[in-house]
Amino acid sequence: MSQPRDHSLQDPPALPPEFGTGPLVRKNSAITEPAWVRWLLIGSALGFLSLFLLLPLASVFTEALRDGWGTYVSALREPDAYSAVKLTLLAAAIAVPLNLVFGVAAAWCIAKFEFRGKQLLISLIDLPFSVSPVVAGLVYVLIFGAHGWAGGWLAEHDIKIIFAVPGIALATIFVTFPFIARELIPLMQEQGTDDEQAALTLGAGGFRTFWRVTLPNIKWGLLYGVLLCNARAFGEFGAVSVVSGHIRGQTNTLPLHIEILYNEYAFAAAFAVASLLAALALVTLALKTFLEWRYADQLAAARRH
Repeated sequence: MSQPRDHSLQDPPALPPEFGTGPLVRKNSAITEPAWVRWLLIGSALGFLSLFLLLPLASVFTEALRDGWGTYVSALREPDAYSAVKLTLLAAAIAVPLNLVFGVAAAWCIAKFEFRGKQLLISLIDLPFSVSPVVAGLVYVLIFGAHGWAGGWLAEHDIKIIFAVPGIALATIFVTFPFIARELIPLMQEQGTDDEQAALTLGAGGFRTFWRVTLPNIKWGLLYGVLLCNARAFGEFGAVSVVSGHIRGQTNTLPLHIEILYNEYAFAAAFAVASLLAALALVTLALKTFLEWRYADQLAAARRH
């Protein structure tokens, strides 16, 4: 008499051929959308980008060159435009390194340590994303303005913050400081602390561990954060507009200078300066793309780490 078959040990039923040869192997074509769905999604994305990104960008350069190269060059060679370029670069040169230090330190604390107030620190880092830049500028005026909390003391010591370069730098720092930290926090949390603990166990000091272990692991995320922070610093308008005072040739950054030219109906000059600002953004994007292409293998290795 044959023994009854134990169904608990029975092989799983074979799947239809389109799922592959193995019982749990699924063929890629089984989960691939129909061709018309793919093309519809791709076309929608390209149409959206063309309408809201490429077309406005092309119109900026078209309007900038409408009156010829002579008018374009003259608009960029004006003393006010030159001063705006210098101030924009100066504000970015101050804000980006400071945010670099803050971003690395904040990401290190949040990703590597547990402490009271950790969620509060994360919320404070996200604060510039939720607060209007204009409100941030008004807060600086309330603190450092002539009638602000520290206004009297600053006036006595002949220190100018509002309507001067320090106020512009402070406003730029505020609106840009989440970018580097927010780029690094998830990356460092995913990597964990095993590598640092191993280095410390082998006798490496804290600084050497950071320089030799942590920094190589986060360098690409750090680079992306710096590029985003730099691009945001170039284009900041709201907070800088409040604290600058719109003093021509002294406290106008490129976005503020563009607004003044546009309000004065100097459209050719306004679009010429706007094209310069757009070109700076494109250079930043091109640099990021080049680095991704040039170091693709290292990027892939960093993501697998």
